[in-house]
Amino acid sequence: MTHSATNYDETSDTLYISFVPNLQATGVELNEHILLRIDKESRTAVGLTFLNYSILIQKADFGPRSFPLTGLTALTDETRELVMEILEKEPVKSILSLSTYTPTFSESIPITLLHLPQPA
Repeated sequence: MTHSATNYDETSDTLYISFVPNLQATGVELNEHILLRIDKESRTAVGLTFLNYSILIQKADFGPRSFPLTGLTALTDETRELVMEILEKEPVKSILSLSTYTPTFSESIPITLLHLPQPA
């Protein structure tokens, strides 16, 4: 895998990270602000897009913000399994940490935390 390329568009407040440039990819909406681009055939991440990036990286009152991965519920079981596999390996796992929020004993919601610098 080549080095990742990062591009921040200040006008749209969007951060683009490309792990594999110029590769056809399928976009998977992890939530309304995070899009994962994947190559289904090789089962790898092609890139990540963060919308409203400056809001995503703001600190909360008690540490960094976490975000529910609400888009996973709209995926087929097969695609959800593939996405979870990709999220748990490099290069994505160094950018998005996975965790689970459990509001009740019977309910669990996958969440993520961003590990990215402030935009320049």
